[in-house]
Amino acid sequence: MKKDLHPTYFKEAKVTCACGNTFTVGSTMEEIRVELCSKCHPFYTGKQKFVDTARRVEKFREKAAKKEDAAKKSKGKKVKRAIRNAKKKAEPKGSEA
Repeated sequence: MKKDLHPTYFKEAKVTCACGNTFTVGSTMEEIRVELCSKCHPFYTGKQKFVDTARRVEKFREKAAKKEDAAKKSKGKKVKRAIRNAKKKAEPKGSEA
């Protein structure tokens, strides 16, 4: 067998949650940081809690707002074009000078 093949095992590895809860477990990492633990996870607490650490929802809403604004602007151009075309059709054909 090769020497030093396996990683070092820490019996007292410290786990720190984003909510502030800390506990110890056995791991190959000396310190572990997690976003959810049994103290704050909705399944264990029974409380509905929204967790968005990567700003995914905000980014989605920003993109949706930009698309909506672009749609309103382009819709405005279409409406103006339709009005202009309707006016041209309403003019008598012999009115050109």
